[in-house]
Amino acid sequence: MALDKGRRHTEENDMLDKETFHPLNYIKKEEYSGSMDGMRYLLKKVKSGEDDVIRVTVWPEPLGIYRTPEERKTWTEVPLTAEGVEQAADWLNEQYETRKDYWLENLHKPWTEV
Repeated sequence: MALDKGRRHTEENDMLDKETFHPLNYIKKEEYSGSMDGMRYLLKKVKSGEDDVIRVTVWPEPLGIYRTPEERKTWTEVPLTAEGVEQAADWLNEQYETRKDYWLENLHKPWTEV
């Protein structure tokens, strides 16, 4: 699991900072995962037709991606480029902000209650 080196921490927000979030070379070879206050995420290189893209997936804690039911996951695909990583960061931040209450209510939920 990768560390959230691209996060900025302030009292007002706890989001990914596009200025320091640069996992592109990592994503080309491995899955990149992290979490933000109850929202888990995964960036993974996948094929979309002939092209390689980044699939960005979010889901609530406490389970990992492979144990979480598909209906609890949301995903998008962006180009496998530096601009695509910026788009991924924007999308992750939007998911976090627009569903913040949902993420926070799952933050400390025991896996036995899922």
